[in-house]
Amino acid sequence: MMLRRGFILFLPRLAGLLVVACCSVSIVYMLACTPKGDNQQLALPRAHSPTAKEGYEAILQEREEQHRNYIISLKKQIAQLKAELQGRSKQLKNVQGQHSDPLDVRLDHGNAEKSQANLLAFLRSQIDKAEVHSGIKLSTEYAAVPFESFTLQKVYQLETGLTRHPEEKPVRKDKRDELAEVIELAAGSLNGPAGDDNAKHHLYTASDFVEGIYRTEKDKGTLYELTFKGDTKHQFKKVVLFRPFGPVMKVKNENVNIADTLINVIVPLAKRASKFRQFMHNFREMGMQQDGRIHLTVVYFGKEQMNEVKSILENTSKSANFKNFTFIQLNEEFSRGKGLDVGARFWKGNNVVLFFCDVDIYFTAQFLNSCRLNTQPGKKVFYPVLFSQYNPSIIYGHHDSIPSLEQQLVIKKETGFWRDFGFGMTCQYRSDFINIGGFDLDIKGWGGEDVHLYRKYLHSNLIVIRTPVRGLFHLWHEKQCLDELTPEQYKMCMQSKAMNEASHGQLGMLVFKQEIETHLQRQKLSSKKT
Repeated sequence: MMLRRGFILFLPRLAGLLVVACCSVSIVYMLACTPKGDNQQLALPRAHSPTAKEGYEAILQEREEQHRNYIISLKKQIAQLKAELQGRSKQLKNVQGQHSDPLDVRLDHGNAEKSQANLLAFLRSQIDKAEVHSGIKLSTEYAAVPFESFTLQKVYQLETGLTRHPEEKPVRKDKRDELAEVIELAAGSLNGPAGDDNAKHHLYTASDFVEGIYRTEKDKGTLYELTFKGDTKHQFKKVVLFRPFGPVMKVKNENVNIADTLINVIVPLAKRASKFRQFMHNFREMGMQQDGRIHLTVVYFGKEQMNEVKSILENTSKSANFKNFTFIQLNEEFSRGKGLDVGARFWKGNNVVLFFCDVDIYFTAQFLNSCRLNTQPGKKVFYPVLFSQYNPSIIYGHHDSIPSLEQQLVIKKETGFWRDFGFGMTCQYRSDFINIGGFDLDIKGWGGEDVHLYRKYLHSNLIVIRTPVRGLFHLWHEKQCLDELTPEQYKMCMQSKAMNEASHGQLGMLVFKQEIETHLQRQKLSSKKT
């Protein structure tokens, strides 16, 4: 009886507690579901305000637009994936029909093999996209992708070249396409399903991209880290992507016989008899004695020093029993492009490799073979990056005597630089030179004609091999920039002159020479006092 009376007394209290709990839950629900008033979400208009209907319609319209854009983005990505899948299927059929598997992998042994076949097809498609089997038309000389040469012990690279800037737009198409693809993929990953259909979803585009960093490990792949704007001023979104590299694949094996490949070295010249004597000393040793499969064409402008030059050529050839030379004399103002063009067209024999050369160039027999191996009629032309020698009197000024020329020709930071802004020394077959249209004969004097020809080749379907070579040197000589040059030519000449003297460190020693001498004198005085 007492228990029943206690329960009756406790029942109103229990009912009160339940009412309080329900009220608390209702308050929490209202707080959680009420739209935020900051920048993260638009506030809903009050139910009884005069603009309630318009406000709700505006918000619904905005969300509908966001979903519509998201659907369009998904459809675009689906279409791209379908197109890529169709392309890969065609490439796989072509590969199965035309090539054997370079990794000795059968393409039709079950699901695992099919997956591997798809990977191989993709990797082969990368080869097809690259400039391997044919040339790609390029818009400018700076868009060409240079090769890097190497031996068993050393790599010859352009990392310290002179045409790079601390800040520049990507000129090369492959670099532009790579970064654009990465940004698009990163934005697409941010636009993926967020998991909360009720939350507002921001559609990320390239305009939200803040910055990115990337680095490449050549045996693994490229890592990208991209930062996008977040929902508020101090929030950001970070996306990490990785582009893996595939295994090394054999493209082809071939035997190359250059035993009968003749090179016609064409040298335009005016005066400079002493330099020509030095050139012929190099030509005799490397061209006549060591190589032997070579012809020399000298195109001489004017008559001053002509007899001396002709005598040097004839005497050197007679002493070496060498008859493969041609001397052409032009009674007109010197034009490098005109001289090379005349020399190339004068040849009447079979198709020949042309090596456009200057009188202040030193080459080795090894370079002549590189010239042959990197040219192919209708296929490839060779644009080597030569090593340019600094002023020997500055480099070896602290020595007792200047070493011999052969001892000076070493590839070091202190002795010279890769002349990656020069395009004058080049090898190509005569047929390619004629078909491309030769030099622009309207260009007079020094500079400009080589870049014009280089651009012609870049605009064609020929493969341009651009690489530093260890057997081609530009010998230092004092450069004279004449007043007759056009402003653009004069500027190019002066830039070349400034770069030819010495390295930054060596020039710095000359600039601060007085300070250094003063310091040494003070050191001597202080040592005497002690």
